[in-house]
Amino acid sequence: MLFIKNGYILTMAGDIIEGGSILIKDGKIAEVGKDIVAPLDAEIIDADGKMVLPGFIDAHCHIGMWEEGMGFEGSDGNEWVDPITPQLRAIDAINPMDEAFHEAYMGGVTTAVTGPGSANVIGGMFVAIKTYGKRVDDMIIKDPVAMKIAFGENPKTVYESQKRSPITRMANAAMLRETLFKAEAYGEKKEKGKEDPEKMPEYDMKMEALLKVLNKEIPLKAHAHRADDIFTALRIAKEFDVDITLDHCTEGHLIADELAKENKGAIVGPTLSNRSKIELKNLTFDTPKVLNQAGIKIAIMTDSPVIPLHYLPLCAGLAVKSGLDEMEALKAITINAAEIVGIDDKVGSIEVGKDADVVIYDGNPIKDIGCKTVVTIINGEVVYKAK
Repeated sequence: MLFIKNGYILTMAGDIIEGGSILIKDGKIAEVGKDIVAPLDAEIIDADGKMVLPGFIDAHCHIGMWEEGMGFEGSDGNEWVDPITPQLRAIDAINPMDEAFHEAYMGGVTTAVTGPGSANVIGGMFVAIKTYGKRVDDMIIKDPVAMKIAFGENPKTVYESQKRSPITRMANAAMLRETLFKAEAYGEKKEKGKEDPEKMPEYDMKMEALLKVLNKEIPLKAHAHRADDIFTALRIAKEFDVDITLDHCTEGHLIADELAKENKGAIVGPTLSNRSKIELKNLTFDTPKVLNQAGIKIAIMTDSPVIPLHYLPLCAGLAVKSGLDEMEALKAITINAAEIVGIDDKVGSIEVGKDADVVIYDGNPIKDIGCKTVVTIINGEVVYKAK
């Protein structure tokens, strides 16, 4: 049992509590507020003069799948010999022993939504995990959390080098549609098979994975930088009546008025990087501000290893520098990220009943470049304490 006292608490649920306290019991938030009495058997953490926040959430990264300093041996994020791989599961590639996890929770990032890269039209299933643990099975928040799809340069480049489809945006979209049509037909056959076993189709791992999308258990997670690719992703999602998140959304600021009509979350980034390919020519830290002002719910990502996970608050801070409201920037790496991904019942804010993922800072982590993490708590356990 832990008891945090005297903190400046930003719950990210609408409350700011000066001189507040948090009681943590059995890995969950038990109480939060002022004038809470500490149980006699609780470990006391004095947060006087410090800022207390829910653990930060990176809504799109590849942590544990491209390991630090490992080269090919640690590169397990793209199975780029087949453009259609919905059956792949991130949990089978993540190495929790990668140093990037340690750096993440030292920096206050307690949740990572990680998964396959963007080499394939359909890349496989993302997972939401805590950043602390030895065994990925014990770190899971939600698995699967989304189905990765990709548009634009990456799949085109990968398969052009192999002289096979898709090498155009037309083929990319067509392959996605064709596969979703097949999954729909497979699902219909399964329904008929419940009444007549002879009509039950042969088990198909790819189609089974996509049924989770068609049944709206998980959304499509669309890698789309360019405006036309963003619109293609939305078009296909509408055609099949499935949920979708818009990831990267690099040119989102150019079409904010149109995106505002769609009521879809945008996960923006990685912006603290160079314009390494043509579709990044309009990369700017203005994007989060413009989308937010248009009424679009935003999250900010690192796309780790593009940007190391522990620099997530720095990315939020640079968005503030470009005009994004400070509280909106904090939401973008806490509650907004959780809501867009669909894990806000467990993480993203300091509320009774949620996982006790709490971080204490000696300053403001998105405004003060010298701010340091004092304590990181994940699932009610102190996993990092500054010396």
